[in-house]
Amino acid sequence: IRTGYKPEKFKYAVFHQPNTKFPIRVARTLGFTMDQINPGLVAPKVGNTYAGSTPVGLAATLDIAESGDRIFAVSYGSGSGSDAFVLTVQDAIEEKRDGPKLSSFIERKKYVDYSTYLRFRGQIVK
Repeated sequence: IRTGYKPEKFKYAVFHQPNTKFPIRVARTLGFTMDQINPGLVAPKVGNTYAGSTPVGLAATLDIAESGDRIFAVSYGSGSGSDAFVLTVQDAIEEKRDGPKLSSFIERKKYVDYSTYLRFRGQIVK
């Protein structure tokens, strides 16, 4: 990692998640553990959110992170570039956490059948 930090210097790591397998493979290749990536591994619960996968994973991680925790977050895909961020959680995290956590939104999800999906997309009319 070009930041000068080794994986063990991070409490958490969040990677792009087009599926479940991909971020796990990348994390292991770079030397991160499952304990570091599990909090932000949301693809198994919400699917591929494309460019939103890293921010959504970061939101899940921030729901449990504590002041002083260092987080490595990387967004990339389709050969168009990559951005990596090193974040250090500040004391203000506690006062900012008065709203709902990401997990509460995930728990409220509703599954729809394909015909309902097509209606949402305006491809069929009721």
